[in-house]
Amino acid sequence: MSKILVIEDEAAIRRVLVKILSEENEAYKVQEAEDGLVGIEKIKKDDFDLVLCDIKMPKMDGVEVLEAVKKIKPETPIVMISGHGDLDTAVNTMRLGAFDYISKPPDLNRLLNTVRNALDRKELVVENKILKKKVSKKYEMIGESEAIAQIKDIIDKVAPTDARVLITGPNGTGKELVAHWLHEKSHRAKANLIEVNCAAIPSELIESELFGHVKGAFTSANKDRAGKFEAANKGTLFLDEIGDMSLSAQAKVLRALQENRIQRVGSDRDIKVDVRVIAATNKNLKKEIAEGRFREDLYHRLAVILVKVPALNDRRDDIPLLIAHFSKKIADEQGVVKKEFTSKAVKLLQEYDWTGNIRELRNVIERLIILGGSEVSEQDVKLFASK
Repeated sequence: MSKILVIEDEAAIRRVLVKILSEENEAYKVQEAEDGLVGIEKIKKDDFDLVLCDIKMPKMDGVEVLEAVKKIKPETPIVMISGHGDLDTAVNTMRLGAFDYISKPPDLNRLLNTVRNALDRKELVVENKILKKKVSKKYEMIGESEAIAQIKDIIDKVAPTDARVLITGPNGTGKELVAHWLHEKSHRAKANLIEVNCAAIPSELIESELFGHVKGAFTSANKDRAGKFEAANKGTLFLDEIGDMSLSAQAKVLRALQENRIQRVGSDRDIKVDVRVIAATNKNLKKEIAEGRFREDLYHRLAVILVKVPALNDRRDDIPLLIAHFSKKIADEQGVVKKEFTSKAVKLLQEYDWTGNIRELRNVIERLIILGGSEVSEQDVKLFASK
């Protein structure tokens, strides 16, 4: 059911518009308002999928209505109704955010096409908003501890920029989650986030993986191949476990960051790239630098913003929230009823030494949901969450 509001001071035209729309589609629920003030009050109290508004009205004209709606219900499309002498004003309202305008007397086909297009646009806006909420919820960090609050604050401040970010912390703490959240909240979110696990790629292949290669560059190079930097153009490149990258690859990454250009292996042709780089490591890079395994100049290029993700043992107050989150998520994935944890079971889990951090906690919660009773008890934890 699409809800449409017609704001028009001329009763005859208002009745015609309401009649046309009501007869066109039974799914259109049409309300009317005789002036702008009445219309705004209705818009405040109800959610309309579309507003048709006359430009010239007493008390409050169409431009004022448009500006008010954009403040209180910015997603609601507005189609302006203009007399012959109001065309310049009608065109100007589109610059102010109106979806379209129709002239009086309204042409039936023009009116109905405009209404359908505006309603389709509203539906797309709503769907996009829902998708964005799902994405942000998917990558949101769970927790209310001071450390997590600081990370969330940094992400909100840094994500809209192109500043490079270095994420540090032990394995299993959620460094990848931070990288995804930074990308999803950035202006690059519509482009690719390309992930490279530097520890999983042999040192002799890492340069080809990052920068690509040309045919004949080495024995198995049977054709030209683009690398991850090119794949991430206009988007984000996440270099996970960068502390494991070879020194020769580090030198090329440094050049790419300095000049925004790369060269495929076996080629001397520069390729311009526009990439935001986010890196992560579980190593102490200062120590790696001192021992000659990591370039200090690359470190300073990467660590414009430093995000330290704490170990789970340092944020035990978040464990009840994480238990609730994983319990629901795992129940949905397994197609089973979500299980509650007794207060004693939660307290016992808070006391454990979580050397595997969040990743280990999630595995334990899944085990308890599968093997535990209808309500996970302290005894279930002692039996199945063996440490």
